[in-house]
Amino acid sequence: MSMAHPHTDNHEHEHGHEHDIAQGLSKVHGGGKKDLLIAFSITLLMMVAEVIGGLLSNSLALLSDAGHMLTDNLALLLSFFAMTFASLPATDRKTFGFYRLEILAAFVNGIVLVLISLYIIYHAYLRMIHPQPVQGMLMLVIAVIGLVANIIGALFLFKHSHTSLNIRGAYLHIVGDALSSVGVVIGGVIILYTGWYLIDPILSIMISLVIIFGAWSLVKESVNILLESAPAHINIDTIAAEIAKIKGVREAYHIHLWSITSGVYALSAHVLIDDQMVSGSRELNDRIRMLLSEKFKILHSTIQLECEKCDMNPSCSLPDDVRNNR
Repeated sequence: MSMAHPHTDNHEHEHGHEHDIAQGLSKVHGGGKKDLLIAFSITLLMMVAEVIGGLLSNSLALLSDAGHMLTDNLALLLSFFAMTFASLPATDRKTFGFYRLEILAAFVNGIVLVLISLYIIYHAYLRMIHPQPVQGMLMLVIAVIGLVANIIGALFLFKHSHTSLNIRGAYLHIVGDALSSVGVVIGGVIILYTGWYLIDPILSIMISLVIIFGAWSLVKESVNILLESAPAHINIDTIAAEIAKIKGVREAYHIHLWSITSGVYALSAHVLIDDQMVSGSRELNDRIRMLLSEKFKILHSTIQLECEKCDMNPSCSLPDDVRNNR
């Protein structure tokens, strides 16, 4: 009767983790990269049209929308390249691979949205102090075309925006553009029929505030992932209780939970088990991993099995900074 070599078994176990994460990320992304390129092509064409239309009509709102589309195009390209690099295999130095590039891209997208919106508000304020005439009809026509283009681009990204924080950032950019286009359409109609040019900067400010609100939530969630906060929808106490229900398990404690990237979660835990043969620990470990994967969608888990609670060991009661320096 042959026995599997422990090193080989551990290597296969670790490789299984990497495969699970790669599969999970593939499910999260789906056809996201293709839809990002489609959305990029649409916004690029509209950006050129709005720059020309804004200069000809002297519309700050239209030029602001064009500037916003420029950042959208950069954001979409950043999101695309982040997703491409995120699929690269792990290395000796980047043991979790490059998955966090997506979160960094989402964070940058959110910050850029806030800065651009503040810039638009500043110029809208200057325009309110010194109103300038605007060609309402040309402004209206370009804005309607831009609105249709933004809606089409947003539809391509909407189905991915709930599973990928990176794509949500790109999606928010396009939604922000769509809101801008709605505002410009309203402004064009008002200017065309009333000649009230102040509506142009007023709408720019209102649109920018809406964009800032959405961008701030994106930045906040990105920071939470970068700081390795536990996912908001997964309760650690619930995880501990579910693991404790497994036959042979007495308690799960010292649980650490974090997101590697959007929709891909990792966990480490100490698990106190009944005294048993070492050969049975692998099966118990597999049952725990299966529970975490199926019930909580946690694709990477590191479980330390123990017959005595770690707190009984004097070294475990030391402060973390002391214990780590020993």
